[in-house]
Formats: sequence, structure tokens, C-alpha cells
Amino acid sequence: MGALQITLGVVGVAVSIVAWIMFGTGVYRMVRIIRLGQPDATRNGPFGPRITTLIKEFAAHTRMNKFRHVGPWHWLVMWGFLIGSLAWFEAYGETFDPHFHWPIIGNWSVWLLLTELLGLGTVIGGLALVIIRQLNHPRRADRQSRFAGSNFKQAYFVETVVIVEGLGILGVKAFKISSGIEDPALWTSFVTKPLAEILPASTVAVTITALIKLLSGMIWLYVVGQTLTMGVAWHRFSAFFNIYFKREADGGTALGALKPMMSGGKPLDFEEADPEKDVFGAGQIEDFSWKGWLDFTTCTECGRCQSQCPAWNTGKPLSPKLVITQLRDHAYAKAPYLLAGGKKDVTGEEVGLTGENPYAGIDVLALAEAERPLVGDDGGVIDPEVLWSCTTCGACVEQCPVDIEHVDHIVDMRRYQVMIESNFPTELNGMFKNLENKGNPWGQNAKDRMAWAEDLDFEVPVFDGELGDTEYLFWVGCAGAFEDRAKKTTRAVAELLHIAGVKYTVLGPEESCTGDPARRAGNEFLFQMLAQQNVEVLNSVFEGREAGSRKIVATCAHCFNTLANEYPELGGQFEVVHHTQLLNRLVREKRLVPVAPIADDVTYHDPCYLGRHNKVYEAPRELVGASGAQFREMPRHGDRSMCCGAGGARMWMEEKIGKRINIERVDEALGTAPSKIATGCPFCRVMLTDGVTARQNDGKASEKVEVVDVSQLLLSAVKRRPQPAPAPGADSLPAVESDPLEADARTDKVSTGTPLPTEDK
Repeated sequence: MGALQITLGVVGVAVSIVAWIMFGTGVYRMVRIIRLGQPDATRNGPFGPRITTLIKEFAAHTRMNKFRHVGPWHWLVMWGFLIGSLAWFEAYGETFDPHFHWPIIGNWSVWLLLTELLGLGTVIGGLALVIIRQLNHPRRADRQSRFAGSNFKQAYFVETVVIVEGLGILGVKAFKISSGIEDPALWTSFVTKPLAEILPASTVAVTITALIKLLSGMIWLYVVGQTLTMGVAWHRFSAFFNIYFKREADGGTALGALKPMMSGGKPLDFEEADPEKDVFGAGQIEDFSWKGWLDFTTCTECGRCQSQCPAWNTGKPLSPKLVITQLRDHAYAKAPYLLAGGKKDVTGEEVGLTGENPYAGIDVLALAEAERPLVGDDGGVIDPEVLWSCTTCGACVEQCPVDIEHVDHIVDMRRYQVMIESNFPTELNGMFKNLENKGNPWGQNAKDRMAWAEDLDFEVPVFDGELGDTEYLFWVGCAGAFEDRAKKTTRAVAELLHIAGVKYTVLGPEESCTGDPARRAGNEFLFQMLAQQNVEVLNSVFEGREAGSRKIVATCAHCFNTLANEYPELGGQFEVVHHTQLLNRLVREKRLVPVAPIADDVTYHDPCYLGRHNKVYEAPRELVGASGAQFREMPRHGDRSMCCGAGGARMWMEEKIGKRINIERVDEALGTAPSKIATGCPFCRVMLTDGVTARQNDGKASEKVEVVDVSQLLLSAVKRRPQPAPAPGADSLPAVESDPLEADARTDKVSTGTPLPTEDK
């Protein structure tokens, strides 16, 4: 051990002491800040399923691999950080003594191979991520880039450290070999041993390279310890906790049911709630739960949520990523004020700090941040246009690799705006009043709920107090009862159930809105009122029946989601199926037999509340196949399906910014050259029909293109009589050239849809 080694070793240790102190202090501050959030005891267990989910998600990269061109490279970098840390800590000894290695495992062939793979994988993975970031830089693709709005300086810093760490692992090993300190087998050092052939024999080089490897990590620790908002770095630690404490203990995403409205860690009871004491949604950053604060901290700014967001992709100001990062920056900027005991009441008056000089010792920037409204168009953290652009489609939650719960946070902010501030889009006023007074968003009379059944050639049974041998309660829904286009779906389903001999009944005038649009718009009180009323009615209908026989079939994806996922919280335990699931089962059981294939080219649009929120993807597609139609998949489908624009109560709000979401989706559908666009939700059907009509008026779609429910396709196939083949030479069919949509031929000529960006943009 020479003077140089001692000097460099002491330098490394001295820098390390400072860096580790800064990092430890940062961790302590971060934990204190995250604990400023509201309590939430629902995240505590059970341990087994949660730890299983954690291991699966980080070890197999199940969520990261949703972007398949990124997942493998990030996987290499992750393991390079986790296991490669052993090689990094080895540098403490190597700076003092070039011959140093870990006892026992240091000369073990398996360890030598592992360090080779870790070093190489870290370098390759880091370079690949740099290249991906550059190929998708906003300067190249404007809004199409998922990195638009991300902090590039922080990302470059982290990526540089990653690559330097990998090079350090390989460099130290190569210089040890060139200096004769180690002589490993080629299979354990297939990169460093050939590299050592061209490197000089220098133990000093071992020491210097080890110091570089050590200092790069120490600089990283120091910087991130000082910068708590550097999510691209901190997610290396916080992501493990964020995944473990995700909302669904079974590993599911935070979709389907919304998070209940909480106050003090318990669901809010409106009968006993006090606006001056209880938390109504999120009106201040401290109103979010500690898990919300952990979400904000963990965001890596990768922009996957942004790339999938229908609002962002149609020119709206909403980016789920930027919502989270803006909340994060505000939270950490305001934290010193909150940690000092600062608190404001609903009127904005200071109630937490008292005395002659209550703000003494608090950073002036923190005090300024404490004055900012959480939502507001005049200096607010979140602009109202951003908040109300969300369709709650869940694409952001589905794609987030670290399980951030964007939709819950957005709805919590809406709840406060609606119930405390009474500040929401004016279009929602009418919808709220109609729900409260008429029990449906259209404001129709309950006595007209059976108008859809008029002129059917069979009787639709209406509940009369006894279920008898009824198997299913058919939940028609408000759209299915009052909206003319949705009525066709209701009639088709009723007729198919009649043909299949399924015993069912409807509630008729006793049915009311499930409350979905009210809840997604933030009016939790109205939702609770409607939901409790419906649960009471349904429980009385199913009185005396065991849980497994309390069956409901719904045609509306939103009703389906609410009945199945949200009513259990209010005492409504039912077995709920979507009509596509039930009809598909009836086809498989041969109770519905398609007798004549449909000569149509059909593309299918996944409703968000059927697909992403409830993972029902195959049943409707199998029904399209059963009808005999030629199926054509849109580029964005399944869990990446593009929203129609109706969710989150957006169906009752006007789109004033950017391209209409339904037009964007229709353009993509038309790109498959269909004669019919099928879906499984009345909201989607309305939005897509309006989009098709707009494109037909523009001359960009054939007048023959039609939006239908999959049940209508099946009904046509079940009821149609096989058509006789035309005689040779007969001109019963028009030539393909005349109008391809009128001919029984493939129509995929020229795509008219919006080009789809590559999945990594």
C-alpha cells in the first residue's frame, strides 16, 4: 500500500462520509415529508400477496415490459444497480489495495462471471436508454414525445452515473488482469480479459479506476440527497415501497372502483362529516394520503402515462406525468411550512401557527408556496382545464411501471372542487340536477324507462315483486333506456336473451342511474345518494337469494363497473356480468347459434370501463368472430385502447381545446377500412357515432360506415337466413370498384386513420 493508494483511499472515504451523511439526511427528510399526507391503513396488508406482487414486478419487470423495447435494457440497469452495488462497495478496499477483493467469493468463478455480466449489462442498458431518450426527444416529435416536460438534466445525470458505474466495474477488473493481480478463465471474463491484453500493467490504474467508480456513486448520493424531487433517481428506492403499498393487494392496478373518499384514514361518512374538520377530497396538498405523496416522489418522468393519455394526444393541456410532477414539486416546496405546523382552514386562514411572529424561521419560498391554491387558473398548482380534461380512462394507471394512481388523485381534486368550492364546468350543472331530480343524466321521466321495449314481438318481463325462476336481472341503464342509439343495443340483448331462453327481468321505473358520472365528476355526495338507493332496491329484489344467485347483466360498461366494483362497499354484493360475457357464454353453450355469417369488415373499439378497468377483452372479440364478420384490429387496442372521450363525465362536457377525442378514435378506426365499428358500451357508441357522422360530413368516411354494438352483430347472424349464392354471371352484387363498402370483399385499400406513433414515443 503506497502513498498514492493511501491518499486516494482517504479521499474516497472522506467524500463518502459527506455523501452518505447527505443521502441519509435526504432519506430522513423524505420520510418525514411523505408522512405529512393523510393516514391510510388500507395499505398495510396482507403481507404475502403484496410481497409476491413486489417480487414479481421488479424481478420479472412485468409492468416495465409493457414497453417491450425499454424493459430489457432497464432490467439490465436495475440488476446492475442492485447486485452491482457489491462490486461498487468493493472499491473502498481497491483504492487502498489494488489486490483487494471480497473474501471467499472474490476469486470464485461464478462471481467473476456475474461481475462481468453486471458491468457489461449496465453499460449496454444505460447506453440503450440514452439512445431511446434521444430518438424520442421532444425536439424531434413535439407532443408525440413521452419525454416532453421531463427534466432532461436530471435524466442525463443519472444515465451518466449508470454508464460510468458499469465502466468502472469492467475497468477495475480489466486493469487487475493486465497487472497480473487476477488471471480468470476466459469464460468468466470474456470482455475484460481480451481488453486487458491492450491495457498497461499498472496497479495505480486499478486504484484510480476504483476511485472513479467509487466517486461517481458518491456524487450521485450527494446530489440526490440534496434533490428530493429527482424522481428519476429516487425511484431506485421508493419504487419498491410504492409497488408494495399499491391500492390492490392482489397486484391489480388502481382501476375499476375509485378509491373511497377518505378522511383521517377512514371512509367519509356524510351523515357525520364536518367540512371544518374532515377532508373532502383534496383541496390542499396535505389532503392527499401518504401514499399519494409517495406516488409523487416515485414518478420517474418516463412519460408512459403521457404517451397513452387521450387528452394529451389530442392537444389538451392534461399530461398525467406533469400533474404528478407539479404536485410533487409543490408538495416538497410547501413541506417546510407544513413541518413547522402550518395549517389553513377552509377559508384560507392560518390556524396552525400562532404567536407574534408565527412564520419565523420558515423559508419564504415555502410560505409563498403555501399561499398557492391547489387548483386554480391564477397561480394554481393544477390548472382547471387540466383537471377537467381527464376522461378517467385509466391508460395512465395501466402503463405506469411504478404503480402511480393518477385517476384517484385527479378525482380527489375534483371532489373538493365540486363539493367545497362549487367550482366545476357549467355543463355539469344540468347533469347533476337531472341525476338528483330525475335519477338519470338526461332528465327523462322514470315512467319512460320501458319505452325501448315498445313494438318488440315478445313481452319483456318487468319485476313485479317476485323473481321466481328468474336467473338474471337485466340492468338496462340510463343510456339503454333513453338514448335512441343505445336503445338498439338494449333491444338486441333482450331479443337474444329471449331466443336463448334465458329467464330475466328488468326493473323498469324502479331503476335509477348507478351514479357513475356523478362520482367521476367529483360529486361523491350525489353518487352515495344514488348508489344507496339502488343498493336498497336491489337487495330487496334479491331478498332471500344466496350470493351466487344474485345475478345482474348490464349492457353499459360504466354501470357494469359500478355495480360490480363499487356497490360492494355500500352493501351491494351481486354477481355482475357484461352482456358480451353472457352472450359469448350462450354461444359457446349452443343456446345462441349463428346461422348466417355477416359479410362485413368489422373493427372493435375497447370501452375503457370494460377493458382496462375490468380486463374484459376476449368476450366481445369472440362474439364478432361468432357473427362471421371479418375482424380487423385497430393499432391501439386491448390495454392500450384509445378512449372514446366520454368517461369521467366528459360525455356531458364540451371539448373546446384541441382535436375531439372521439374524432381521433374514429380516424383510427377508419384506418382499418371497416364497414362497421363495433363496441360494447352505449357511451362509446354515442361518441363514435358522432365522430363517424362528422367524418361523413367531411367526406372522409363512406356513408355506409355504421357504429353498432356487438350484440347487434350477433343478433343479425342468429336471425338472418343464409343467402343463396348468385348464379354465375349474375350482377346481384355491385362491382367492388363502385363502392367497396357495398361489396362482400376485403376493403383494406387506403388507410384513412391517424398514424400511430411507435410504442416507445
